[in-house]
Amino acid sequence: MSDRAPDRGEGTRAVRAGLPEAVKNEPTLPGPAFAAHFHLPGEVDGPYTYGRDTNPSWSLLERAIGELEAPGRSGVETLVFASGMAAISAVLFSQLRAGDTVVLPSDGYQVLPLIRAQLEAYGIEVRTAATGGDAQLDVLDGARLLWIESPSNPGLDVCDIRRLVEAAHARGALVAVDNTLATPLGQRPLELGADFSVASGTKQLTGHGDVLLGYVTGRVGEAMDAVRRWRKIVGAIAGPMEAWLAHRSIATLQMRVDRQNASALVLARALRERAEVTGLRYPGLPDDPSHKIASQQMRRYGCVVSFTLPTRARADRFLDALRLVDDATSFGGVRSTAERRRRWGGDDVAEGFIRFSVGAEDPEDVVADVLRALDESAD
Repeated sequence: MSDRAPDRGEGTRAVRAGLPEAVKNEPTLPGPAFAAHFHLPGEVDGPYTYGRDTNPSWSLLERAIGELEAPGRSGVETLVFASGMAAISAVLFSQLRAGDTVVLPSDGYQVLPLIRAQLEAYGIEVRTAATGGDAQLDVLDGARLLWIESPSNPGLDVCDIRRLVEAAHARGALVAVDNTLATPLGQRPLELGADFSVASGTKQLTGHGDVLLGYVTGRVGEAMDAVRRWRKIVGAIAGPMEAWLAHRSIATLQMRVDRQNASALVLARALRERAEVTGLRYPGLPDDPSHKIASQQMRRYGCVVSFTLPTRARADRFLDALRLVDDATSFGGVRSTAERRRRWGGDDVAEGFIRFSVGAEDPEDVVADVLRALDESAD
């Protein structure tokens, strides 16, 4: 039985999130519903009508995510999408019209410049500001929507979400927070006042590198109705198998997050002692520039550590020397990954900038592998 009680522990909530009422001889989590259409005699009513609109596997997953993003709260709904970008696009393009203004982070996900170009092609003004220092406050006047990414990807800056939300709402703007890096166990944007919590479930939420998924959580009402309508029009729907895999994976979210966050802190402390490492960022480090704000609004600091090596060549040698860490994009999986982010061309970072996603391996093994790779990659 699903249990939305807010006083339940996070592990209990994750394990039981979105489960249907128990039925004798039925599975506790029903298998994926592979259906393009449903029996629909007579009038069009009931929860399931056509596969682009609704699916039982989505429904259970949406309930599960909602119980993590807004435990114990009524009047909140979640919509799942085919990918994180599908979810991001749904919010932006369902809420904005020609002549509107949107504020985006200048240091956010590297696909945001492509989104900016498309928004501007539709006659929407786009303003940008960095995440750190709450710089977006200075460009809010007249905006219809503020988009926050905190911690930012890949630089791991943090802004005061509650302060920005209050300022945006005072100016009549909606606020969406990309919660991908934090996960619902790291922070809950709706509790900080945001209108939307948006995330790529591809990352730590599902955590195994085998699912593409996105979601939007928000208050029931016109804004979320518009997001749902956009999903129907565009057809950016999650497959039933992906939805089922994601729901299965959420059961271990708290265990994975706790292990990976703790290991990320251990790795960050080890990297802090290396002379060749500069620009080390991890919000969980007490001396990180974002630690004070992060500690006020986050319950966990994430599994990603970023740092810079002196040159592109050194970074490439370092990645080649790693044995337990895959050179791959994305983050949040149970297997540690790292990559030189500048290779994509979209991030304003140094050539030697490394985004390191700490997995669920033993932390001492990860640290030993990283330190050895740093030694071997030295000039």
